[in-house]
This record gives sequence, C-alpha cells and structure tokens, in this order.
Amino acid sequence: MAPKILCVAEKPSIAKSVANHLSGGRVNTRNIPGNQYVKNYEFDFSFGQPWGDCSVTMTSVLGHLTGTDFPPQYKKWQISTCRELFDAEVITKVAEDKEPIARNITQQAKYSKALFIWTDCDREGEHIGSEVRQAAFEGKRGIEVKRAVFSNTERAHVLRAAQNPVPLDDRQVNAVAGRIELDLRLGVIFTRFTTLTLQALGGELADQRIISYGSCQFPTLGFVVDRYFRVKNFVPEKFWSIRVMHRREDMEVTFLWRRHRLFDRMTVIILFERCLAARLAKITKVQNKPTSKWRPLPLTTVELQKLGSRFLRMDSQRVMKVAEDLYNKGWISYPRTETDQFDRGMDLRRLVEKQAQDNVWGPHAQELLNGAFRQPRAGRNNDQAHPPIHPVNYVAPGSLGDDERRVYEFVTRRFLACCSDDAKGELTTVEIEYGSEIFFARGLLVLQKNYLLVYPYDKWESSQQLPHFTVGETLEPTEANMTEGETSAPGYLTEPELISLMDANGIGTDATMAEHIAKIKEREYVMTQSGGAAGRGEGAGRGGREGQGGRGGRGGGGGGGGSGGSIQQFIPTTLGVALIEGYDSIGLDTSLGKPFLRKEMEIKMKEICAGRKSRNDFVQETLEQYRDVFVRTQQQVELLKAACRKYVFGEP
Repeated sequence: MAPKILCVAEKPSIAKSVANHLSGGRVNTRNIPGNQYVKNYEFDFSFGQPWGDCSVTMTSVLGHLTGTDFPPQYKKWQISTCRELFDAEVITKVAEDKEPIARNITQQAKYSKALFIWTDCDREGEHIGSEVRQAAFEGKRGIEVKRAVFSNTERAHVLRAAQNPVPLDDRQVNAVAGRIELDLRLGVIFTRFTTLTLQALGGELADQRIISYGSCQFPTLGFVVDRYFRVKNFVPEKFWSIRVMHRREDMEVTFLWRRHRLFDRMTVIILFERCLAARLAKITKVQNKPTSKWRPLPLTTVELQKLGSRFLRMDSQRVMKVAEDLYNKGWISYPRTETDQFDRGMDLRRLVEKQAQDNVWGPHAQELLNGAFRQPRAGRNNDQAHPPIHPVNYVAPGSLGDDERRVYEFVTRRFLACCSDDAKGELTTVEIEYGSEIFFARGLLVLQKNYLLVYPYDKWESSQQLPHFTVGETLEPTEANMTEGETSAPGYLTEPELISLMDANGIGTDATMAEHIAKIKEREYVMTQSGGAAGRGEGAGRGGREGQGGRGGRGGGGGGGGSGGSIQQFIPTTLGVALIEGYDSIGLDTSLGKPFLRKEMEIKMKEICAGRKSRNDFVQETLEQYRDVFVRTQQQVELLKAACRKYVFGEP
C-alpha cells in the first residue's frame, strides 16, 4: 500500500490549486465536519525520493489555528492588575472556531507517513506551519514534517516545490511566537490602562469605547500627528530670487539663478543691481550630454502599496487584498516580499512571452522578445524567500473585476518596464555670467521612451528647446526680474508618505503596514480627506509641534513627488492628537508614539531568525523596556490627562 502524505495549505484556494496541479485534475473532494470552507482533496502523486509514489490528502487551515490569552482571573479590567500582566501566564490554545479544522488535521495525521506544509513562505506562514505541526502531533507524535518552498501557484513551480521539501524554520517560528506574546501583553496592558484612565475624565470620553494601543499602531498615528503640527504651526518665510530671460531664434529662454533664492531682500537687491549694471551677460558653459531615466526596480510589497495608493486610487489595505486574490487565483506571484532583484536563473522571457497576446501591452512584450529584452536592474534587498511581485500567467483584463484589473495591469506593466531599456535623452545646459552671478538654462530632448512606452506611471517629457549658444559670446538679456515668493506649508500626510515613513523606521513589516493604517482609521484616531498630490510644499520653513523639531527617526522630511491629482490625506482626530501629545510629554525617545521601541523589536526578531538571539531573551528584554515606560506613565499620568482635557475637551 502506498504511504500517505498529508499536505496542508494556509488557505482553501491554495489547497485547491495545488491539489489540481499535483493530481493532474484527478482528485476526489470531501467535506470536513464542522467547517464549510475547508475541503480534503485526495489523489496520488509521485514525490520522488525519499517518499516516492504516495497517496495524498491535501487540506488547509484558515490562517492561524491558535490564539493567545491570559487566564480567566485577568478578564476583569482593573488598573491595579495592569502591571501584573507583564509576568502573568499566557495561554495558547486552538481558537474555538478553528477546532474542526484542527481535528481534521489530527485525524488525517494518524494515518500519514509525513506532514507536508504549504503555508506562505514568510515568518507568519512559518508560525502557522508550526501550529499545523502541533495539531498533527496530536494525532501522530513522530510524524515527519517538511514544508514546501513556493512563491506562486503556477503548475511547473508547484511541481518543483512538491519534489524539493525542506524543514520548517523554527527560528522564524520563535520570532513570531515572541512577537505574538508581546503584542498580547503590551496591547492589553496599555489598552486597559489608557481606556480606564481617560474614561474617568468623564465627558465624551466616559462613553468612549475601547481606546486601544498597539506597538505599531501608535507610532503610525504619531507620524500623522507630527505632520499635522508641522502644517498647523507652519510660519511662511518670504524669499527673493532673480530670473533672466533672453529671446533668440524665436525662442524665449529662461535662465534660473544658481543660488535659487535668498531670504534677505537687501542682499538680493544689491546682487540684482550689479546684474543690471553689467548690462551684458557672458556664456560660460554650453554642454550637451546623453542622459537617461532609469527603468524601475522590480516590485516589492511596500512599493506596490505606495504606488497603488498613488496611481490606482485604492488604499493600501485594498491593494493588498486584491493582490492576494490575484495570487490565490494564480495570476501573480506572492505579493508579500521585500525582494527587489530577480534571480539570474529565472526564465523571465517565458513570463514576457505570456503577455504578448494582450491587445494593449502585448506589442511591447513582443518587442522585448524580438531583441529589446534587458535583464532587470537589481536592487539591494533580497528576503531569500520570494522573488519580486510579477505576473505568473496571462489573464484577459476583461475577465477580472475592476480593482483586480487595475492591480494586475499595474503589476504586469511594472514587470515589462523592468525588462525594458532605460529611457534615453539628451540634456543641454547653458550657463551665463551676469554681473557677478551665475544663471543656467536646461533643455531636455527625449530620444527613446523605451520602458515609458509600457509604464505610464512615470513621466519624462521633453522640456524647452534651447537655441544655439557659443561659449565666450556675450548677450544682452531681453528681460531681468527680481521675484518674490514665500515658503508654503507641507501637505498633510498621504498614504504613500506614511508607508514610506513606516518602512524607513521599521514600523510593521511589508505584510502588516496596511493593517496598521487601517486600524488607526477604524479606531477613529485619524480621518481622511481628499487633498493635493504627495510632496507639495516649497521647503521646510519654521514650525513643528509646539516649537519642537520633527518626530525622531529616519525619513522624517517632506514627502516625495506625486502623480498629480487628488490623494487621500490623513488628519488626526482630537483624540488621536491627545494620545500622542500625552504620551510624548511623558517620555522622549521612549514615548509610545515614537518609532524607536517598535523598531528595536523588529531588529531583535531578525536576530532570532539569524540565530543570534533566543525567543526568551527577546521577550524579556522588550518587556523590561516597556515596563519602564509603564511605570513612568503611572507616575506622570496627569500629563496624559492634561493633553486630553486640552484637545478633546478644549480646555485651556
């Protein structure tokens, strides 16, 4: 009798897809008792060595099987017991609604030679795999356990994964287990303390539902509040500049000041008068040189969320939900990856060939196959788990829903752009010396659009054309003006900017950032409004929160460029402002509203995955840091209350 292998996927759609590929479509499907979504798929498959020809049962879970909680004596909310929760017992058990799924795995494991785990290949998937392993051990303690390494559900890829099993990575399991314990302890402790403390103030807070805390949620809110105060407290500053125009060959050429602008009017007046007194300007430089606009790097999760929010007009959570659906249906690769470089061994031309049949981008794909293909640029990041996000199979856009079509089109166009050549152009620079000042004019001529032909999300257009100038010649400017302006406030934080800040400061992972943003909206700590493109604003100016500088950490400057048009902006509610202001006034670098504590957690989790730190050390070190914060918060709780009175109640 052929040995039996139990395969378990993370979700039913993956189980069904993998079963169909491995079975060649010859599969028996059975329902399991107690859950209408999970099925058992039975078929035969030859795994090769060491398992050989086997009878297979393929089933799935629905994400995590287990949950964590405190013992029943801690169910009651009391400030007096919050501190005890730093050391209280934590219970891990199968969630009640997942018990039928766990029983199915336990039952199937009893008669199986090996457990073959097909959860997603990331830290979270590894931990879910460990939960599946524990359920299998309940049925057969000594069962062999392996996992499949895969990043999409394309048939050939699944077959390779099935014949190359690897051990489960317990380092990743321990990292996630430690984080789950910390999220429980810290979430419950600070949520209960904050809720009970602020409800006691009465007024509208007395009826406030739970005021929840999360170690990623609060720093995310902190970024929004910090930008809000930068806008609110912004003080515009006047500046002056000089602009020179000259007309030649029926072309009006504008020369910009090398100094750009100065904030001292009298200085600019003196320099401007020197220019006028000189009357003639001298050509000091004429340079023509080739230039390029680089094609984009391969697509990561963070970039998909940022660009999806900017160009597809979906919030990051929706973008990731749609991408997950496309992955589950076998159209794109796994959408949670930090990797921005394709392995040299990947047959990218074969993926390009699949897109040649499309009516819109198919001609460009065919051009690549006809000789224009270029190996994509390699970024600096490789998570050693998944390739960059790319299309796996072709699907006619008309057969997809609207959101699915837009995300699939973006992923496909990005991939084809990566496989194209850089855009080519010629840049002409002319410099003049006028008085004692240097002015310049630039003209760009785009010669070959290349990747831009298939990637409309980038813009690179020819600018003003410059007439012929010769070094050493003199000219009398047609017009010279002294101009006046003032710095403008930055815009409120947009979702692409917020994701960039979270990424730069280690708040959440590429897989969880969208969830944290959704959570602060759900908790009504922030609201959204339609605003201008990301990154508007003419410089830093003065301001900051109550005279303070910006929030600490990397990436705290103004936003990058945008695509134009309206993008959702985040504005904190009065409660959101009060929470961040209150906790910031209690502690500086260790404030719950700043990114540093959570960033340390992410660093330590990576150390566990690398084998340099144990789960116990990670948990204990982190708890001690937060214990100090909690003690200080108890001692200075009046500062938190004062912030709520000021912002929520409007008291002076």
